[in-house]
Amino acid sequence: MQAIRVHQHGDTDVLQEQVTDTPQVAKGQVLIKIMAAGINPVDTYIRAGSNNYTAQFPYTPGKDGAGVIATLGDDIQHLNVGDRVYCTGSITGTCAEYALCEIAQVHPLPDNITFAQGACLGTPYTTAYRALIQKAQAKPGETVLIHGASGGVGTAALQIAKAHGLKVIASAGSDSGRQLLTLLGADHVIDHHQADHLTLLPKNIIGKGINIILEMLANKNLGHDLPALAFNGRVIVIGSRGEVSINPRLLMAKDATIIGMALFNSSPDELSEAQEYLFSGLSQRLLDPVVRDVFALSDTAKAHQAVMQPGAAGNIVVTPHGNHEG
Repeated sequence: MQAIRVHQHGDTDVLQEQVTDTPQVAKGQVLIKIMAAGINPVDTYIRAGSNNYTAQFPYTPGKDGAGVIATLGDDIQHLNVGDRVYCTGSITGTCAEYALCEIAQVHPLPDNITFAQGACLGTPYTTAYRALIQKAQAKPGETVLIHGASGGVGTAALQIAKAHGLKVIASAGSDSGRQLLTLLGADHVIDHHQADHLTLLPKNIIGKGINIILEMLANKNLGHDLPALAFNGRVIVIGSRGEVSINPRLLMAKDATIIGMALFNSSPDELSEAQEYLFSGLSQRLLDPVVRDVFALSDTAKAHQAVMQPGAAGNIVVTPHGNHEG
């Protein structure tokens, strides 16, 4: 099969398309014919060896993917060859024509969701659910600020928040990003490149403060987030690329909380809960993943560049078998 292989940390030029053996299934495993693989910032960190990420070489990148079951371990009874599925992680990597997964990593893909959309579920939507529902314990009627909302996790969080009955303030740094957030139903859209953008929020939007802030770039924004919080407000740190200085008294005055999270810390029960929620939301069309760009497998390097560019407006995927939908 064709697969992307990485033999050392480095820039995107270390992503090499090569011919490698198709994985063979064992008990408890599923081989998926990958129709689309999701590309997320974490994939670039692993490739580059940055932000405390590394890998065992050589490896095939990609945690998320969607496709059809090609082969099953002989002990698996509840799935069938040909079933449409998505995966939340894999044994062998998803930037390939086939990926080997543990059964717990494989989930049914609703018929109304394309393979490209299915490839956006594993990291972005599970992260968004974990942040908003499992960590922030969001309640209907609360106000959430999604600080950096136009990327994969941000658009997922916006849709989950609206489905959960929250008032949503969403920020983006580009015109196209802000247009997307408006289209997705954000109650108020702001430009986070504008100086003092949080202090300029109208009172009818911010009320007595923001209950929840989902923070994608804490090293830049965390110090500005804290004054905007309501009493008992929560900041969930989803992303950060450096250090930051804050005034702890701003937390003390409001009994506010900063919570860090990483998807890989999720328990099996938390992951199972998230996937059950996602299947229901997708089937009811409450959730509708946004695909920004689709690249061929041979252009995985371009996909890694695209996912890190400013002005995000949805998810990035690669298609090992061509640009197929269905």
